Amino acid sequence: MDIFRLSLKNIIARPLSSVLSLVLLTVGVGIISLLLQVNQHVRRQMDNNLNGIDMVIGAKGSPLQLILSAVYHVDMPTGNISLAEAEKLRHHPLIASGIPLSYGDSFEGYRIVGTNHDYPKNYKAKPVSGILWKQPFDVTLGAAVAAKLQLKPGDTFTGTHGLGEGGEGHDEHPYRVVGIFGYTHSVLDNLILTSLESVWEVHDHEGEGHHAHEDGALHPEHAGEHQEEEEADREITAMLLTFRNPLGMVQLPRLVNERTSMQAAVPAYELNRLFGLMGVGIDTLNAIAMAIIAIAGLSMFISLWNSLKDRKYEMALMRTYGASRWQVVWVVLQEAVLLTWIGFICGLIFSRAGLSILSSYTQTSYHYELSGWQFLPEEWMLLLIATGIGLVAAFIPAIQTFYINISKTLADA
Repeated sequence: MDIFRLSLKNIIARPLSSVLSLVLLTVGVGIISLLLQVNQHVRRQMDNNLNGIDMVIGAKGSPLQLILSAVYHVDMPTGNISLAEAEKLRHHPLIASGIPLSYGDSFEGYRIVGTNHDYPKNYKAKPVSGILWKQPFDVTLGAAVAAKLQLKPGDTFTGTHGLGEGGEGHDEHPYRVVGIFGYTHSVLDNLILTSLESVWEVHDHEGEGHHAHEDGALHPEHAGEHQEEEEADREITAMLLTFRNPLGMVQLPRLVNERTSMQAAVPAYELNRLFGLMGVGIDTLNAIAMAIIAIAGLSMFISLWNSLKDRKYEMALMRTYGASRWQVVWVVLQEAVLLTWIGFICGLIFSRAGLSILSSYTQTSYHYELSGWQFLPEEWMLLLIATGIGLVAAFIPAIQTFYINISKTLADA
């Protein structure tokens, strides 16, 4: 007796109830699987981008905004800070290293970031074509930027003011591509890196009222003084810091926030707070999805129950022709398991399609790609839960099948 084929035919024989159960299972499993995939991708991106960054200093404002803008480059900066003040903090005994960042311009929506060579080194990024920038207005591109904009070493472009498209152009200061990084699967893939001097020169307004004569000429006797003032007035947007030991985590954030004009934000703390806030919404969606799966189980139970009423004579005949009690029970259980597994597979397809759509949106809006499908360990647990719900739904109909009265059923037919 081919029990599998018989179970499959029984499912096909009642298309409306089977489709209803499948749709509910697909939606429930799909939502939970999609949330698991998004959570996995987001956490992996967060971890990759946090590599070696213990604290971020920037202008006072929202600490979470500072982390999102300086580490992940998905928000607007809180303002600028004095380079001299930041450098003073960088030389603190508890600080191992500091990476200055200065940004505010972009090209085709990709941020132009002024920094030093320690920034790509932090993400173990090396040029696969060309070299690192050396002179002002030389740039090295992230791999995703180069691929998207079809740029190569030797090409030139001009940036625009602001971090989005459509800003005022800086046509008088063209950038020259000198290198392209390999993929690092971090925020670096979506950035255009150059020197701090490049950013300063683009926004430099020297000569506007600083030691100038009526004819606008700068006197030689004031040139040195003017240069010193300029260096003292230099600003950056943020600085990424690494501690020498855990004592820095305890002392420095409070010291910076209370005794300086800057703000200190600890990425680990802020991200835990962010995930805590997101967790409430994720847990709610998971609860809704589990409720949908439970309703699918109830639908399956009703379907099997009603089907059993119509198939009692068929079951009794199977017993008469030699089928054992357990074989007949397995027909019912297998129907539930088949429905559950088909619904689970459809749910995975639903979640992957949703992930592709979401990836297109994040790629367009934030230049973040949620790529790389994988079957997560949590999805194995989801399969077990869905199968368990299907077996529970089939439990009572299976018991009725086990204790079916053959003679009475055939006599009543």
